[in-house]
Amino acid sequence: MSTLSHAHRGARGSAPPRRLPPLAPLLVQGAIGAGAVGVLVLWWTGTSSVVGPAGWLTGAGRITGLLAGYACAVLVALMARVPLLDHTLGTDRLARWHAAAGRYTISLVLAHVLLIVWGYTLTSQGGVMQETTTLVLHYPDLLKATAGFVLLLGTGILSARAARRRMSYETWHHLHFATYLALFLTFGHQLSDGADFVGRRPAQLGWYALYLTVTTVLVWYRFVVPVRRALRHRLRVADVRQEAPGVVSVYLTGERLAELGARPGQFFRWRFLAPGLWWSANPYSLSAPPLPRHLRITVKAAGGHSAALARLRPGTRVWAEGPYGAFTEARRRSAKVLLLAGGVGITPLRTLFETLPGEVTLVYRARRPADLALRAELDAIAAARGARVYYSVDEPAGHSTPLTARALKHLIPDLAEHEVYLCGPPGMTVAAGHALRGAGVPRHRIHHESFAF
Repeated sequence: MSTLSHAHRGARGSAPPRRLPPLAPLLVQGAIGAGAVGVLVLWWTGTSSVVGPAGWLTGAGRITGLLAGYACAVLVALMARVPLLDHTLGTDRLARWHAAAGRYTISLVLAHVLLIVWGYTLTSQGGVMQETTTLVLHYPDLLKATAGFVLLLGTGILSARAARRRMSYETWHHLHFATYLALFLTFGHQLSDGADFVGRRPAQLGWYALYLTVTTVLVWYRFVVPVRRALRHRLRVADVRQEAPGVVSVYLTGERLAELGARPGQFFRWRFLAPGLWWSANPYSLSAPPLPRHLRITVKAAGGHSAALARLRPGTRVWAEGPYGAFTEARRRSAKVLLLAGGVGITPLRTLFETLPGEVTLVYRARRPADLALRAELDAIAAARGARVYYSVDEPAGHSTPLTARALKHLIPDLAEHEVYLCGPPGMTVAAGHALRGAGVPRHRIHHESFAF
């Protein structure tokens, strides 16, 4: 391990940053829960009585169907990339909520189908297959809804962790577009067959308003805004430079980039208009503070898309969606900050290392000294601002600091007083999280944002 250690002379007197509302996650969850309660009220006011096993089964099927329809709207809203939600809650938190909501939605959809078929079968006193065929072929919009159900179920299976490990980010991302088609196919039967909507105009208008609002937000932020910004800012590749084995920095230039409002620690979804790359928008963090005409990302070759960036030519047009993420100064509550990076996870932390006020310490872990990307820049920043930077490598042996509470406290004796920004491979971040909590750092002071899908 090599170290640089100086007395800190950072900008202690600078204006305090805009803080993230600490109750924001609870407020958003409360709003989602209130919507679910409203759905239950819709069922309650539309149900006069429930009699016998068939009535109870059909009633339960109606409830799960209503909740599944509402959950589908919530799923889309969480991933609509609304700046207010993204910058307040963080992209990774929204992704975790989306994944959890997806599991609940699939469960509700399955329960809805099984309960309705079972309840209708008891009512008609026929066979299950006969009743299923009657429902699918003779009820309005149910044939389309069945196709949507199959698509939704298939997307859910492919989103399971075991399946995700076997596919690339690009494949997984594009398969998710099938969800939009599934929702389009299933929407009609909710209004034409749902007992809670038939003959109830206010309920129908409310459901239309819910879905139209979510659709408008999705189209605006996922499609209209990126196209407008691409035309306005005219981003192009200016240069590509190697930083470490398998790691390159892509320098970009454009017009009026300050209007993007990007902050250190944030990322964009980059679409490079080059052969083999134009069809995919992948997330990469800024690796230098944004400038009015220049941006930079630093990327490690970890797949086909990232590896191809090393072959980009100057002048290649670029579309950038963002900025996204809440991994910024706004999360800081303490004057003392530890930045803990692993591998290419240094990219957002390098921007924070340069710009965060207060007492800042950087610990950067890599496999070999050659893998320490941007090291010269980090040393220059440390020297300029009087900060500390520690490097830890696995090879050669004897130059690594283990990720344990004892080792981290030995390195930083007052670690429990620090705010911690953590970015690196999944295994490293999990181990670091355990070590930090063992060293006395409260969970709410450990900030981590991941692009894992």
